[in-house]
Amino acid sequence: MNREADMSVCEGETTHDQTGTIDTTPPNYVFSRDRSYRSVTMSDFEVFKTEIKEMFHSLCTTQQQELKNICPTLQRIEQTNANIENLIALLTSQNIELSNRIVDLEYKYKENWEYITKLEDRIESLQMNCRKSNFEIKNLPKKNNETKEDLIDMVLSLSTTIGGNINTSDIKDIYRVYGRKTDKNATLVVELNSTMVKTNVLKLCKAFNSKTKSKLCAKHLGFRIQEDTPIFVSEQLTAKGSRLHFLARDLAKSKSYKYCWTAYGRVYVRKLDNSPIIAIKSEAQIQRLMQAE
Repeated sequence: MNREADMSVCEGETTHDQTGTIDTTPPNYVFSRDRSYRSVTMSDFEVFKTEIKEMFHSLCTTQQQELKNICPTLQRIEQTNANIENLIALLTSQNIELSNRIVDLEYKYKENWEYITKLEDRIESLQMNCRKSNFEIKNLPKKNNETKEDLIDMVLSLSTTIGGNINTSDIKDIYRVYGRKTDKNATLVVELNSTMVKTNVLKLCKAFNSKTKSKLCAKHLGFRIQEDTPIFVSEQLTAKGSRLHFLARDLAKSKSYKYCWTAYGRVYVRKLDNSPIIAIKSEAQIQRLMQAE
């Protein structure tokens, strides 16, 4: 039988009813059979099962070998992680300990700084107390082979010029103060036995400079050479007091303060005649006054 005998032709049948209406039936679809199809037998299934088992066995063997190679690496990683965790724990504890020590050190530093500040204030007070009877003459020329008797004669001449009454017995000590380099006009320090006498000398010097056109100069202390050299008489300040006085004068100039003076080792400024008197105690205070409007 040929292929045409095994296949039904897809054709529709056409009929006519009594009314003359054409009735077309749907076509029938018939497919050819594939003569090459072969049924699967049990032996084929067993072969397939065997191949699958062999594949799984091979895969498992490969994975087991890989796991054997991976396990030591994982153990090393675990050990490394454990070491890292221990190190982190150690560093954390050390960090906490250091933080506590820093807090303690900051607290002790604050206490020590406060104590040092108190000591500095106490030393400053002692130094001012030791110098409360002293005054100094700045820019004073120096004589050749100068002696203390020469210095005393200078002070007595100054006292006579300003109308004072200083006697030799009033002078406790007298000396020059030199800087790092030799200063020809080194400052002369006069230590008196009485604070009242020192205060009187300063007032008379200020009055003399305000009343006379010729300010105090070397000739008023008995000099016959460099006699026109101006001299300046003021109370002896401590190193801190001198620094504050210098900054206070700059403040007075910059901010138009009318008065800037010292009294008993302390520095004062005043804006106007009716303004309150400000006692300068630190450089920080001067900075605040500088920044104030």
